[in-house]
Amino acid sequence: MPLGKRAIAEFFGTFWLVFGGCGSAVLAAAFPNLGIGFAGVALAFGLTQLTSVYMIGHISGSHINPAVTVGLVLAKRFPASDMGAYIVAQVLGGIAGSGILYLIASGKPGFEMGGFAANGFGAHSPGQYSLLACLIAEIVLTMFFLLIILGSTDRRAPAGFAGISIGLALTAIHLIGIPVTNLSVNPARSTGPAVFVGGWAVEQLWLFWVAPIVGGALGAIIYQMMAAEKPQTAPGQTRTAAASA
Repeated sequence: MPLGKRAIAEFFGTFWLVFGGCGSAVLAAAFPNLGIGFAGVALAFGLTQLTSVYMIGHISGSHINPAVTVGLVLAKRFPASDMGAYIVAQVLGGIAGSGILYLIASGKPGFEMGGFAANGFGAHSPGQYSLLACLIAEIVLTMFFLLIILGSTDRRAPAGFAGISIGLALTAIHLIGIPVTNLSVNPARSTGPAVFVGGWAVEQLWLFWVAPIVGGALGAIIYQMMAAEKPQTAPGQTRTAAASA
């Protein structure tokens, strides 16, 4: 598939993730007497991730996350030469999804921007968690997200179920991380809302690029260490010959 078509798929996949996940937080979670709460927002992110896998997985791989793209490059599952185009498409998709969400949300009388589902630490963490706590949470949760993605898409894993396990993983990760940072594990998801909130959200955006990419890299390295296959000795070969092949 040409890189241009795959990048377009990544744009729309990330658009859907941000619009659906952040939209559930902005439009539904705070609705009087009908709020879906943290669990509902976590499920919305998981469902958009799951459905994106089946929407564009066969076109682009449905990374829809710069940290995932970086992790897949380090795991030798994706060419480094395509990484830049994917990340640009993902960030633009996240901004576009947030833009459409803003147009809808601002159509309600008395609309106030507030946090607009942006990620933050310290005073802007839902639970007032410190910078260090938020940094650790984002690194560890992204690391496990990459481990689950790499394991689910390994050729040795049962075929056809990757979207389900990846979507459920993102749901679980949100259930853990929403109280800490409003949960990112995805720089494109963080960038979209931050562009519209401005101020503190843009100032704190660095953490939601650095931590997920570090976590994604760690996940790739750990998976390579624990899942690498040993070379197989073909019939009639000596162990020495197999090792040198």
